Amino acid sequence: MIDQDKIEQAVRLLLEGIGEDVEREGLKDTPNRIARMYEEIYGGMYEDAGEHLAKTFSVDSSEMVIEKDITFYSTCEHHLMPFYGKAHIAYIPDGKVVGLSKLARTVEVFARRLQIQEQLTGQIADALMEHMQPKGAMVMIEAEHMCMTMRGIKKPGSQTVTLARRGVFETDPALEERFFRMMGRQS
Repeated sequence: MIDQDKIEQAVRLLLEGIGEDVEREGLKDTPNRIARMYEEIYGGMYEDAGEHLAKTFSVDSSEMVIEKDITFYSTCEHHLMPFYGKAHIAYIPDGKVVGLSKLARTVEVFARRLQIQEQLTGQIADALMEHMQPKGAMVMIEAEHMCMTMRGIKKPGSQTVTLARRGVFETDPALEERFFRMMGRQS
C-alpha cells in the first residue's frame, strides 16, 4: 500500500530542494494533500482489472463491440508528469460480453499507475483476452504527454497514438479496417 508518511517527507524535501519555505501558509498542508492525492491517482496499483471483467453475460452474437472515447489520466513513469487522452476498445465476443462500464473501469485500473502509454495499451488488451477470452481485442490510445508540452521540446497539442491487437485482430486485416471505419477514421 501507499506509505503516506514517506510521501509527506519526500514532498517536504522536494519543496526545500527547490528553495521553498515548507512552513509558509500556502505550502504547510501541501505534503499531506499530495500524499492523499497519490493514494487516489496511483490506487490502480492495488486493483485487479480481472474483478471488473469477471461478470459476463451470454450472447449469441460475435459482432464487434466498441467502446470509444474513454477519457483517462495517467502519469508517465519517466518524468512523473501527467499524460491524458482517450482510449478506444474493441473486442469480438466468443459467447460472452461485459457491461460497458467494465471496459472503462479496466482502463482506469491500469491508468492509475506510474505508466508508459505503450504498456498501458497492451495491459488493457491483455486483460480483455485473459479475463473475457474473446476471439480478439484491439485497443487504441491517443494521448497528450505533459512532458512534451511543458518541458523539453514544448509541443502542446501533439498526440501519441498506440495500438495493441490481440487474437483475430492480429490475423485479419479486415477487422482492423472495420474498427477504423467504425471509429470514423482511415487505417
